[in-house]
Amino acid sequence: MKKESLYEKIYNDIVEGIKTKKYPPGSRLPSEKELSDQYNVSRITSKKALEMLADQNRIVRMPGKGSYVSEDTNEVQLGYTMGSGLKTQSKTIGVIMDAFGASYGYQLLLGIERECKRHKLNFILKCTYGNKKYETEAIEELLGIGVSGIIIMCVHDETYNEEVLKLTVENFPIVLIDRKLKGIPIPFVGTDNYKAAKELTGWLFDHGHINISFVTHASLQTPTILERKNGFVDSHLEHNIVTNETMWITNLRSMLPTSADDRAANEYLDLDQIKDYIVKNPDITAFFAVEYTIGIMVYKALKILGQDKHKTVVFFDGIDESYDPQPVFTRVKQGEYKIGTNSVELIVEKMNGKSGAETRLIPYEIIERKVL
Repeated sequence: MKKESLYEKIYNDIVEGIKTKKYPPGSRLPSEKELSDQYNVSRITSKKALEMLADQNRIVRMPGKGSYVSEDTNEVQLGYTMGSGLKTQSKTIGVIMDAFGASYGYQLLLGIERECKRHKLNFILKCTYGNKKYETEAIEELLGIGVSGIIIMCVHDETYNEEVLKLTVENFPIVLIDRKLKGIPIPFVGTDNYKAAKELTGWLFDHGHINISFVTHASLQTPTILERKNGFVDSHLEHNIVTNETMWITNLRSMLPTSADDRAANEYLDLDQIKDYIVKNPDITAFFAVEYTIGIMVYKALKILGQDKHKTVVFFDGIDESYDPQPVFTRVKQGEYKIGTNSVELIVEKMNGKSGAETRLIPYEIIERKVL
């Protein structure tokens, strides 16, 4: 005989409570936290039991208010008059990003919003600003609210967030965007960073650049940055050009999680370091920056030194063409909007019980700078 799982135990106990009128129609059920404490299980386990009840219309879940036993007429009394009975509540998902802006994130969120509307979903956005502690707090808060799934852009860090791993073990619906966790079976939507980096480096070679500096922050071993580095290196191999790591800048600090005061101080230190590096390495003719913010910092250093007309800077992401019709930088433009829509498609599939860890790589585009 199959052993009853923990979430099935909670589910069966509540069903029995509804039948015996321990939980009469319209009554409020214990919260996820109360159930997790009562049964000594995680909140993900108690949440799964409540989700099963909601899917069968035995209960109605009201984000921020709790879970209530359905009336025979599908009406739940919540302390106010319902004019025509309770309508089925839209499910809510959580979206966690480190940040967003015109350079990256805006179109991605637009895609998420449009696809959520198509599936009649609500979503709650949380930003972590690259801080793992904020990421953990965001996950806990979203689970506390009662979201049915989470789409997350994990922070750049060489160790994985335990809360993300716990969600995976508990089979909670979760989808990664932009940054993949290597070796962890979680659905992912993003860009083929390796291929894009190879192509962007090849563009530099095609335009006569041999001495190219690879510029990144100190988290070189995070999966996304590592893929871009490997693409950069392998493009050298394919073109029979020696990779010279003495030309690289790999210890920038201002883009890493820190306080606002430390970040401002690190920006000055990083800018001075880049300027000093440019002066000491005059043979470098191009800079491959792993991210937009780093590329702009390199460009700022070149401009201060009066070398911005003689050196080339390329990077990932940047200002949308609707704002920058004549781009001055060559860059990789990721398919943000489709990353957003596809992430919602995958989270809906996971919420509906689909197993597996599908990876969807969205096409990118190399935007070439306009030479005036």
